[in-house]
Amino acid sequence: MLQTLASAWKVADLRRRLVFTLAILVVFRIGAHIPVPGIDKEALAKIMEAGLLFGFFDIISGGAFKSFTVFAMGIMPYINASIIMQLLTVVIPKLERLAKEGEEGRRKIVQYTRYGTVVLGFIQAIGMAVFLGRSEPVALLHPGLPAYLMVAVTLTAGTTFLMWLGELITERGIGNGISLLIFAGIVARLPQEFYGIYEFVRTGTVGIISVLGFAVIAAVVIGAVVAMNEGQRRVPVQYTKRVVGRRVYGGQSTHIPLKVNQAGVIPVIFAMSILLFPNTLASWFPQNALAQRVVQFFDFRSVQYMVLYAVLIIFFTYFYTAVTFNPVDVADNIKKYGGFIPGLRPGRPTAEYLERILTRITFAGAVFLAFIAILPNLVTAATGLNVYFGGTSLLIVVGVALDTMKQLEAQLLMRHYEGFIK
Repeated sequence: MLQTLASAWKVADLRRRLVFTLAILVVFRIGAHIPVPGIDKEALAKIMEAGLLFGFFDIISGGAFKSFTVFAMGIMPYINASIIMQLLTVVIPKLERLAKEGEEGRRKIVQYTRYGTVVLGFIQAIGMAVFLGRSEPVALLHPGLPAYLMVAVTLTAGTTFLMWLGELITERGIGNGISLLIFAGIVARLPQEFYGIYEFVRTGTVGIISVLGFAVIAAVVIGAVVAMNEGQRRVPVQYTKRVVGRRVYGGQSTHIPLKVNQAGVIPVIFAMSILLFPNTLASWFPQNALAQRVVQFFDFRSVQYMVLYAVLIIFFTYFYTAVTFNPVDVADNIKKYGGFIPGLRPGRPTAEYLERILTRITFAGAVFLAFIAILPNLVTAATGLNVYFGGTSLLIVVGVALDTMKQLEAQLLMRHYEGFIK
């Protein structure tokens, strides 16, 4: 990795892209410290200390949620809008046709995603403003409709600005801009987490053996996440020779890479969003007995929460994989270009074979995602350390780091071949 970065820094174009990406990330970190006006900081601190309902969002936003800055919502509305738009592309024929129209269709879908981000962000911001205005203690200095609108507009503008920064990184920098913003937000919290562990050891709250055990577990888990993220089943495909004029095409062997973790981290985000929804609604009625029972039932440390969380992750892994990978379309494309899987006839037998393989490897990926997601709770119970750097954060960090390094290597390889041709 270090060698790749050093090689990229020697290339002028890549160096400009790297510097531009770092500059955008600096802007992101500066914005994470600009507070939203009209907030009572002392009351907000008491609310945040009372529970860990929004702990995941605080990690994603790099601590901006806890201090309630203009980037408090982070880029989550954009992620939700992207997921919804991707699912609607499969359901709505018009969007499906747009997705197949090439670059122009993709631009329209991106534009729809931007509009969806603003709408979802404003709805979420209104909910957060109402929550702060009705909480105990009240976190708004002047509760009322003007204060709600001011907070909502400020938070929505912050999310929209982050979306723009992410698109700038994608166009002029290195890597996927949205993913890198999430990556930067998570990594920014690491020094604070390490300092918290140091304080636990210094005060004698946690023993050094527990910390060493935690370090070993973390190293093993990171290795497992890398292996699972890179793991794939390669299905061999043979293409027959075709004679066109005086040239012979085809006759080559290749493979279809079926990833074990085809859905990435999206099933975890889906499951977490669903499980956070009842708690979010219940938090608006702190004095209601039913709301208190809902909060207790959906406590992230409870057994029923972890079981339900794991089941939802497995379900959404299969669901999202089925949406994004269609074995029938893949089999038809193979048949169209004169290919076949050795031992199978083109068409329906090939589609059934691909679906059977995908079902098996998806089960392994789904179980692994569920295990990683609930692992922080298990580690906390085993070592006594309160781990806020959850499995979702780990999956995002490792995935984004690997993807960014692959893009850097691809850029270097492209420039290497260009120089060779010259």
